[in-house]
Amino acid sequence: MCRSIHRLREGATRSDDDAIHEAARQYVRKVSGFGKPTERHREAFDRAVADVAEATRRLLDQVTLTLTA
Repeated sequence: MCRSIHRLREGATRSDDDAIHEAARQYVRKVSGFGKPTERHREAFDRAVADVAEATRRLLDQVTLTLTA
């Protein structure tokens, strides 16, 4: 779905927070259809980006811990 999102985990190494945030932003753009949200939708858009980024961090932390444990 989001061809511009790159793999965020290589082996036991996780990408930095900037890469995670940008991947989350790309995902929300694709799903919402907004390349750049209007002022009316900015709060919902930004909240969705933060939520997706947080879920991604948790996933990568858990996967990385599993690989190294």
